[in-house]
Amino acid sequence: MNLFTESNLGPDILKAIGDLGYEQPTEIQKQTIPFILSDIRDLIALAATGTGKTAAFSLPILDMIDDTSRKIQLLVLCPTRELCLQITKDIKNYTKYLHNVKTTAVYGGSSITEQIRSLREKPQIIVGTPGRVIDLIGRKALDFSEIHWLVLDEADEMLSMGFKDDLETILSETPSEKQTLLFSATMSKEVERISKNYLTNPHRISVGSINAVKKNITHEYYVVSYRQKKEALKRLLDANPNQYSIIFCRTRMETQEVADFLMQNAYAADALHGDLSQAQRDTVMKKFRLKNIDILVATDVAARGLDVDALTHVIHYSLPDDPEVFVHRSGRTGRAGKDGISMALIKPEETRKLRQIKSETKIDIVEKKIPTGNDIIKAQVGGVFEKLFTEHDNFFEFDSNLIPDLSNFTKEELVHQLLQFQLKDLALYYKDRNDLQEMRLSNERDIPGSRRERGRDRDRDRDRGGRDRDRDRDRKGGGKRRNNENMTRFFFNLGKRDQLKKMDMLEIINKATSKSKKRADIGDIEILEKFSFFEVDKSFKEEVLKGIASQKFKGKDMRAEVAN
Repeated sequence: MNLFTESNLGPDILKAIGDLGYEQPTEIQKQTIPFILSDIRDLIALAATGTGKTAAFSLPILDMIDDTSRKIQLLVLCPTRELCLQITKDIKNYTKYLHNVKTTAVYGGSSITEQIRSLREKPQIIVGTPGRVIDLIGRKALDFSEIHWLVLDEADEMLSMGFKDDLETILSETPSEKQTLLFSATMSKEVERISKNYLTNPHRISVGSINAVKKNITHEYYVVSYRQKKEALKRLLDANPNQYSIIFCRTRMETQEVADFLMQNAYAADALHGDLSQAQRDTVMKKFRLKNIDILVATDVAARGLDVDALTHVIHYSLPDDPEVFVHRSGRTGRAGKDGISMALIKPEETRKLRQIKSETKIDIVEKKIPTGNDIIKAQVGGVFEKLFTEHDNFFEFDSNLIPDLSNFTKEELVHQLLQFQLKDLALYYKDRNDLQEMRLSNERDIPGSRRERGRDRDRDRDRGGRDRDRDRDRKGGGKRRNNENMTRFFFNLGKRDQLKKMDMLEIINKATSKSKKRADIGDIEILEKFSFFEVDKSFKEEVLKGIASQKFKGKDMRAEVAN
């Protein structure tokens, strides 16, 4: 039974969504479609991504649109090119039998001349990103003076991406007599302000809790030091064979760094972030959708609009600051009724942030141990059989006479030999490697920033007394010199007053030397009030000087010099 027939939508639209296999409306569609069909008030609709919002707003508007008019009647604004194209594709599918209704997508990263040419076909519907819409308004190529409906899709994300001024400019170009429909996953202060300024007495629809997490997602977290993070990620990937996953990072630099590490280790992975050209982004997303790569490393913003239902895992390589972003990320797996797994890699000092996420979202996140080599081999054996017993087409024909005489082998011996052949490289890699969990606990006293180290820092601070003041006078030559001929000692221009901590200094040094094929040995780190000292393997001197100069710390320029 097709429950969409109860929604009072026209036969051409019902036929189109029937072709798409739509039978039962989602909760947001059940509430939104009848409201838009029968009410002219503005609307605020709060629902998570992936709940069918495009159909919720577009189906009732398409049912009412005047296909005899060549004026723009509907404007949909969204944050990213990918989401823009996805919405446009959906609307074109819904208008399959509405032959006089035309839709045009306008977005950055593509020829504005071609888009202006397509606008000459007089579409009734425009789907666009704010920046390109502003450009086209400036060129007098878009006229919104007669629109009836304005949809702000993913409003929270548009505002977080810095489109506030663009949105206000576009809204000022639209008539006051229109219906504005604001869709958002969260109700931030900026979204609230936009709604107060530009919506009139809006009706509100909220589908479930914004922080509601699907019950078919298992949440896990793994505590690991910064230095072990990439190795821990590798182990999680190896312990979960046959996965199709997104790894979320905080910054573009980190995203590319992690993707490069995985590709260098022969994983079918690639990066998606804002520094890529549009052509590069399109290529990466196409490869991921076609499963030519099965691991996508992405920033939160870049992954918006990426609509993939079959994800098995989401990995939080870095925790987000906003708990709702954690929920949003995790919700990309466990779709279409399938189970999903969300895994977070956290540094020891991030346990407080994780507790905040658990408290605000009510998610049960269970701590797990980083898999050992034995755990990984067992999982890989299971993965081999999982692939083997999946239905396969006959890709090629061969003569059974090519199979040698196997009568001297038992079934178990034959399987054993095949598995040894299949998993040889992985087994050799993990053969003599220690358990990361044990390494972290045993080495905690040597990791700057650990609880034990902080205790020793306090003891040293008491003993030092006024020595920091002497160092302030002594600057580059100051401090307790280590007699280690393999290390170069550096002066660094930031200190405690800049909120610099030892873990920050470690991260800065590691980024500065990240392009090297080998890891730099880091010696003593001393964070003083106005500046700092640190030691690094002397073979990395030039990399440290250049790498640090190219970074910023909390917006401040950084400088390292070799200490006298």
